[in-house]
Amino acid sequence: MQLTEIRVAGFGGQGVILSAILLGKAASIYQGAYATMTQNFGPEARGGACSAQLVLSDSPILYPYVTQPDILVVMSQEAYVRFAPELKDCGILIVEQDMVRVSDINKEIRVYSIPATRIAEDLGKRMVLNSVMVGFFTAVTHLLDPEAVRKAVADSVPPSFLDLNLKAFEKGFEYGVNALTAITETADTQLQAQYSPE
Repeated sequence: MQLTEIRVAGFGGQGVILSAILLGKAASIYQGAYATMTQNFGPEARGGACSAQLVLSDSPILYPYVTQPDILVVMSQEAYVRFAPELKDCGILIVEQDMVRVSDINKEIRVYSIPATRIAEDLGKRMVLNSVMVGFFTAVTHLLDPEAVRKAVADSVPPSFLDLNLKAFEKGFEYGVNALTAITETADTQLQAQYSPE
Protein backbone atom coordinates (compact mmCIF):
# COMPACT_ATOMS: atom_id res chain seq x y z
CA MET A 1 0.00 0.00 0.00
CA GLN A 2 1.17 3.52 -0.67
CA LEU A 3 1.62 5.84 2.33
CA THR A 4 -1.86 6.55 3.71
CA GLU A 5 -2.71 9.03 6.45
CA ILE A 6 -5.78 8.25 8.56
CA ARG A 7 -7.45 10.12 11.39
CA VAL A 8 -10.06 8.51 13.65
CA ALA A 9 -11.93 10.94 15.90
CA GLY A 10 -14.90 11.08 18.23
CA PHE A 11 -15.30 11.20 22.00
CA GLY A 12 -13.97 9.08 24.85
CA GLY A 13 -15.85 5.84 25.32
CA GLN A 14 -16.45 5.19 21.61
CA GLY A 15 -13.31 3.11 21.15
CA VAL A 16 -11.55 5.66 18.94
CA ILE A 17 -8.05 4.69 20.08
CA LEU A 18 -8.77 0.96 19.92
CA SER A 19 -10.09 1.38 16.36
CA ALA A 20 -6.76 2.90 15.30
CA ILE A 21 -4.82 0.21 17.18
CA LEU A 22 -6.77 -2.53 15.37
CA LEU A 23 -6.09 -1.00 11.94
CA GLY A 24 -2.41 -0.42 12.71
CA LYS A 25 -1.98 -3.93 14.10
CA ALA A 26 -3.69 -5.44 11.04
CA ALA A 27 -1.32 -3.57 8.73
CA SER A 28 1.94 -4.07 10.63
CA ILE A 29 1.60 -7.48 12.28
CA TYR A 30 -0.77 -9.38 10.00
CA GLN A 31 -0.11 -7.77 6.63
CA GLY A 32 3.64 -7.12 6.79
CA ALA A 33 3.35 -3.35 6.27
CA TYR A 34 4.44 -0.45 8.51
CA ALA A 35 2.27 1.61 10.85
CA THR A 36 2.63 4.47 13.32
CA MET A 37 -0.04 5.78 15.69
CA THR A 38 -0.30 8.84 17.89
CA GLN A 39 -3.27 9.85 20.01
CA ASN A 40 -4.85 12.94 21.59
CA PHE A 41 -7.31 13.18 24.48
CA GLY A 42 -9.37 16.11 25.71
CA PRO A 43 -9.20 17.21 29.37
CA GLU A 44 -11.99 14.77 30.29
CA ALA A 45 -11.52 11.04 29.84
CA ARG A 46 -14.90 9.52 29.02
CA GLY A 47 -17.02 11.83 26.89
CA GLY A 48 -14.20 14.25 26.05
CA ALA A 49 -12.78 14.86 22.57
CA CYS A 50 -10.47 12.10 21.42
CA SER A 51 -8.55 11.37 18.21
CA ALA A 52 -5.91 9.03 16.85
CA GLN A 53 -3.57 9.57 13.92
CA LEU A 54 -2.49 6.54 11.94
CA VAL A 55 0.03 6.35 9.11
CA LEU A 56 0.24 3.12 7.08
CA SER A 57 2.76 2.28 4.37
CA ASP A 58 4.56 -0.56 2.58
CA SER A 59 7.87 1.11 3.40
CA PRO A 60 9.30 2.54 6.65
CA ILE A 61 7.50 5.68 7.80
CA LEU A 62 9.76 8.69 8.28
CA TYR A 63 7.21 11.09 9.84
CA PRO A 64 4.62 9.61 12.22
CA TYR A 65 2.10 12.48 12.23
CA VAL A 66 -0.88 13.03 9.96
CA THR A 67 -0.55 16.28 8.02
CA GLN A 68 -3.58 15.93 5.73
CA PRO A 69 -5.60 12.72 6.11
CA ASP A 70 -6.46 10.59 3.08
CA ILE A 71 -9.15 8.93 5.21
CA LEU A 72 -11.11 10.55 8.05
CA VAL A 73 -13.33 8.48 10.35
CA VAL A 74 -15.57 10.63 12.58
CA MET A 75 -17.94 9.42 15.28
CA SER A 76 -19.14 12.77 16.68
CA GLN A 77 -20.28 16.12 15.30
CA GLU A 78 -17.53 17.92 17.18
CA ALA A 79 -14.92 15.70 15.51
CA TYR A 80 -16.46 16.35 12.10
CA VAL A 81 -16.44 20.15 12.56
CA ARG A 82 -12.87 20.10 13.83
CA PHE A 83 -11.22 17.69 11.39
CA ALA A 84 -13.25 17.64 8.14
CA PRO A 85 -11.50 20.76 6.75
CA GLU A 86 -8.16 18.87 6.94
CA LEU A 87 -9.33 16.01 4.71
CA LYS A 88 -7.43 15.72 1.44
CA ASP A 89 -9.19 16.41 -1.88
CA CYS A 90 -10.50 13.09 -3.26
CA GLY A 91 -10.19 11.66 0.27
CA ILE A 92 -12.61 9.33 2.03
CA LEU A 93 -14.90 10.48 4.85
CA ILE A 94 -16.47 7.76 7.01
CA VAL A 95 -19.13 8.90 9.47
CA GLU A 96 -21.32 7.48 12.22
CA GLN A 97 -24.56 8.47 10.51
CA ASP A 98 -26.67 8.94 13.66
CA MET A 99 -24.06 11.18 15.32
CA VAL A 100 -22.71 13.25 12.41
CA ARG A 101 -24.48 15.60 10.02
CA VAL A 102 -22.30 16.18 6.96
CA SER A 103 -22.45 19.71 5.54
CA ASP A 104 -20.33 22.51 4.08
CA ILE A 105 -17.94 20.30 2.13
CA ASN A 106 -16.04 22.38 -0.42
CA LYS A 107 -13.92 19.61 -1.88
CA GLU A 108 -14.26 16.44 -3.92
CA ILE A 109 -14.51 13.56 -1.44
CA ARG A 110 -16.26 10.19 -1.08
CA VAL A 111 -18.59 9.95 1.92
CA TYR A 112 -19.67 6.64 3.49
CA SER A 113 -21.98 6.46 6.49
CA ILE A 114 -23.04 3.69 8.85
CA PRO A 115 -25.32 3.60 11.93
CA ALA A 116 -22.53 1.86 13.88
CA THR A 117 -23.93 2.67 17.33
CA ARG A 118 -27.36 1.27 16.40
CA ILE A 119 -25.81 -1.89 14.95
CA ALA A 120 -23.73 -2.34 18.13
CA GLU A 121 -26.83 -1.85 20.32
CA ASP A 122 -28.72 -4.42 18.24
CA LEU A 123 -25.90 -6.87 19.02
CA GLY A 124 -26.43 -6.16 22.73
CA LYS A 125 -23.40 -3.98 23.58
CA ARG A 126 -22.89 -0.38 22.51
CA MET A 127 -19.19 -0.73 23.35
CA VAL A 128 -18.53 -2.80 20.19
CA LEU A 129 -19.34 0.11 17.87
CA ASN A 130 -15.59 0.46 17.20
CA SER A 131 -15.47 -3.10 15.82
CA VAL A 132 -18.49 -2.29 13.64
CA MET A 133 -16.72 0.83 12.38
CA VAL A 134 -13.46 -1.08 11.73
CA GLY A 135 -15.38 -3.66 9.69
CA PHE A 136 -17.07 -0.91 7.68
CA PHE A 137 -13.71 0.85 7.14
CA THR A 138 -12.19 -2.41 5.88
CA ALA A 139 -15.00 -2.94 3.36
CA VAL A 140 -15.23 0.56 1.89
CA THR A 141 -11.54 1.50 1.72
CA HIS A 142 -10.04 -1.80 0.42
CA LEU A 143 -6.86 -0.65 2.19
CA LEU A 144 -6.38 -3.69 4.41
CA ASP A 145 -6.90 -7.41 3.94
CA PRO A 146 -10.14 -8.36 5.78
CA GLU A 147 -8.50 -11.48 7.24
CA ALA A 148 -5.65 -9.40 8.68
CA VAL A 149 -8.16 -7.10 10.38
CA ARG A 150 -10.16 -10.06 11.73
CA LYS A 151 -6.97 -11.43 13.28
CA ALA A 152 -6.17 -8.01 14.79
CA VAL A 153 -9.66 -7.84 16.33
CA ALA A 154 -9.34 -11.39 17.71
CA ASP A 155 -5.93 -10.56 19.16
CA SER A 156 -6.94 -7.27 20.81
CA VAL A 157 -10.15 -7.86 22.75
CA PRO A 158 -10.78 -9.77 25.99
CA PRO A 159 -11.63 -13.47 25.40
CA SER A 160 -15.07 -13.00 26.96
CA PHE A 161 -15.94 -10.43 24.27
CA LEU A 162 -14.20 -12.13 21.34
CA ASP A 163 -17.29 -13.59 19.64
CA LEU A 164 -19.25 -10.36 20.09
CA ASN A 165 -16.46 -8.22 18.60
CA LEU A 166 -15.98 -10.56 15.64
CA LYS A 167 -19.74 -10.52 15.05
CA ALA A 168 -19.64 -6.69 15.21
CA PHE A 169 -16.76 -6.62 12.71
CA GLU A 170 -18.71 -8.86 10.31
CA LYS A 171 -21.84 -6.70 10.62
CA GLY A 172 -19.85 -3.56 9.79
CA PHE A 173 -18.02 -5.28 6.94
CA GLU A 174 -21.28 -6.58 5.47
CA TYR A 175 -22.86 -3.12 5.74
CA GLY A 176 -19.88 -1.67 3.85
CA VAL A 177 -20.02 -4.31 1.09
CA ASN A 178 -23.75 -3.63 0.65
CA ALA A 179 -23.15 0.14 0.58
CA LEU A 180 -20.54 -0.24 -2.18
CA THR A 181 -22.85 -2.54 -4.15
CA ALA A 182 -25.68 0.01 -3.92
CA ILE A 183 -23.38 2.80 -5.10
CA THR A 184 -22.16 0.71 -8.05
CA GLU A 185 -25.70 -0.25 -9.07
CA THR A 186 -26.84 3.39 -8.89
CA ALA A 187 -23.87 4.49 -11.02
CA ASP A 188 -24.58 1.73 -13.57
CA THR A 189 -28.25 2.71 -13.78
CA GLN A 190 -27.35 6.37 -14.31
CA LEU A 191 -24.83 5.41 -16.99
CA GLN A 192 -27.36 3.24 -18.80
CA ALA A 193 -29.96 6.02 -18.67
CA GLN A 194 -27.42 8.50 -20.03
CA TYR A 195 -26.45 6.35 -23.02
CA SER A 196 -29.70 4.52 -23.81
CA PRO A 197 -31.44 5.62 -27.03
CA GLU A 198 -34.71 7.46 -26.57
